[in-house]
Amino acid sequence: MTTMTQTSARFREFKMPDVGEGLTEAEILKWFVQPGDTVTDGQVVCEVETAKAAVELPIPFDGVVHELRFGEGTTVDVGQVIITVDVAPGTPEEAAAPVQEPVEAPAPAAPAADEPKGRTPVLVGYGVAESSTKRRPRKGAAPEAAAVAAAVQAELNGHGAPAAPEPEVPVTRPLAKPPVRKLAKDLGVDLASVVPTGKDGIITREDVHAAAAPAQAAAPAPVPAAEPVTAAADKAEATVSARETRIPIKGVRKAIAQAMVGSAFTAPHVTEFVTVDVTRTMKLVAELKEDKDMAGVRVNPLLIIAKALLVAIKRNPGVNAAWDEASQEIVQKHYVNLGIAAATPRGLIVPNIKDAHDKTLPQLAEALGELVATARDGKTSPAAMAGGTVTITNVGVFGVDTGTPILNPGESAILAVGAIKLQPWVHKGKVKPRQVTTLALSFDHRLVDGELGSKVLADVAAILEQPKRLITWA
Repeated sequence: MTTMTQTSARFREFKMPDVGEGLTEAEILKWFVQPGDTVTDGQVVCEVETAKAAVELPIPFDGVVHELRFGEGTTVDVGQVIITVDVAPGTPEEAAAPVQEPVEAPAPAAPAADEPKGRTPVLVGYGVAESSTKRRPRKGAAPEAAAVAAAVQAELNGHGAPAAPEPEVPVTRPLAKPPVRKLAKDLGVDLASVVPTGKDGIITREDVHAAAAPAQAAAPAPVPAAEPVTAAADKAEATVSARETRIPIKGVRKAIAQAMVGSAFTAPHVTEFVTVDVTRTMKLVAELKEDKDMAGVRVNPLLIIAKALLVAIKRNPGVNAAWDEASQEIVQKHYVNLGIAAATPRGLIVPNIKDAHDKTLPQLAEALGELVATARDGKTSPAAMAGGTVTITNVGVFGVDTGTPILNPGESAILAVGAIKLQPWVHKGKVKPRQVTTLALSFDHRLVDGELGSKVLADVAAILEQPKRLITWA
C-alpha cells in the first residue's frame, strides 16, 4: 500500500476511531468498498474487531474511494489513517492546492472523569468545524444548471449587471462518534437536529434515542442486520505444517488471554460448590412455557437461575462490589449488570444485561434472548460488554458437571451452572430419580468473605430447589 505524503482540499482522510472504552488498536476484518467506489455520509465502509467485538465503521463524508491504506487482517492503531476519499472527483488534481492537515482541538485542561488521563477522544470529524467540500454535481446537469442560474441572476440584477457576492455561511458539523452516527442513521435521526449533552458539544447515544423517541412511538425504524463473521478470519494467517499449526495470538484470543491472566493473578479466587435438586425448577420452566404472559420469549432453566442469582444478590448486596486499587476503595454497586458468558465463533465473550435487578421475569427473558441472538450473530458491541458486575457461565450446555470459573475482570463473583441430569436422590426419605445439577461460585476473596459467598450460593440453591421462594424473597 502506498502512503500519501500530502493532503489536498480534494482528498479527505478517515482515521481509525476509538470505538470502545479507551481502545488503542483494532483489526480490519473486512472492507465493504474498494478504490473507485462511491460512498455517502454514514455508509459503512469496513468492519473492525476490537477487544472481543466486531464493529462497523461508517464514513463521515461523501466522495469516491481513493485509497485503502491497510489490507484485511491488519491491526491498526487508533488515530492512523485507514482510507482516503476523493470528495471532489472530476477536478484536475493539479488544480487542487495543497492545504495543511486540520489541527485537532487541544485537549481540555483537566480530563473528564469518565475518560482515561492522557487521551483525547478520536472522533469522526473531530477538529473540523466547517465544511470544506462541495457535493459532486450530477453528470450532464451542471452546464444547464449553471446557465439557468446565471440567467436568473442577470435578470434580478438588471440585465447582466454583476451581483454582489453573498458571504459564505460556514456549516458546522455535529460531533459524534462512529457508533452514534450509525445509530442515528439506523433510527432515521438527523444529527443536525439533535441537542448535544456530551462534553464539548458531543452528541451521545442517549441524545439520539431522545430525539428518536417520538418517531419510534409511531413507526420503529428497522435496524439492518450485520453479516455474521466466523472464526475463519482468525485462522486465515495460520501457519500449517505436517506436525503442527501455528495461529497468531491476536484479536479475540489475545483479549481473552490478557483478561484471564490479569484476573487470575490479581484477584484471589475462591470457589465453592453445591449440588442441588432442581426438579421443581424444571417443572416451573415447563409451566412458564405455557403461560400467556411469557408468550413470544424463550423460557429455559438459565432464566430461572439468573432470577435466583439476582434475588440472592438482593439479599446479600455485599457480593455485588468491585475492588478499586487506585483509590484503595471497595465500590459497592447498587445495580446489577448481569453478565452471561457466551461461546461464539469468535471465542468467549461476556455481554451483560444492564440493570437486570429492575427487570420482571418476562423482561429478563426478553433481554436474555436478545443477548444470545446478538452474540450468535457476531454483533455484540463493546458497550454491551462493559460495566458488568456479576456473571453466569452455563457449562452445562456442553454436558459438563461443573468447573472453577475465573472472574470476569472488575467483577466480584461468577456462577457456573453444570449439566442438569436425572440422578438417584433421597427425596422425602426415599431414593428417587430427580433432576440434579451442581453449582460453583467463584468470588474475589478481597471483597467477599467465605461466609458471604456461602450465603449467596446457598440462597441460589434454595430458590432452585423451591422456586416459590422467588416470590417470597424477591
